[in-house]
Amino acid sequence: MTLPFAIPTLETDRLVLRAPADRDLPAMAEFMASGRSAHVGGPVDAAQTWRGFLANIGLWALRGFGFYSVDTKAGEFVGRVGVIRHEGWPEPELAWHLFANGEGKGYAHEAALAARTDAAIRLGLGPLVSMIDPANTRSQALAVRLGAVREADYLHPTFGTVQIWRHPLGKLI
Repeated sequence: MTLPFAIPTLETDRLVLRAPADRDLPAMAEFMASGRSAHVGGPVDAAQTWRGFLANIGLWALRGFGFYSVDTKAGEFVGRVGVIRHEGWPEPELAWHLFANGEGKGYAHEAALAARTDAAIRLGLGPLVSMIDPANTRSQALAVRLGAVREADYLHPTFGTVQIWRHPLGKLI
């Protein structure tokens, strides 16, 4: 799949944040069909995962940002991290979905820092928010590790009440 617009590639010490690709769909569908996706709108079937995949590409085309696919330097696809903002959302969100093979290794933190820095430098965005399900204590802990502060509750049009966590401005290099 070749897109008619550029999506930057970001690299960290251990990760490559890249454009979404067709090869990502099986892992995405597995994650989205599992109970592990409960905090991000799942579980959903493969057709809904496909629509989410296309929506992400649409975000890149229309807004210049979206979810990066996150690979280890060895090429293992471990999740998605990036900035998203769907219609009706209050502001751009720094968001993450790490798959089972990517959890507990610090990948979400490393990728989120890279995406947040890119949003600040390339797009002039920030300080960003993360909208986190009140029951998602792991994401809350990551938000704290990223320096975010819980700001308010928000009635999300899709997910119900979520917590708004405000991040510091992305590191300017």
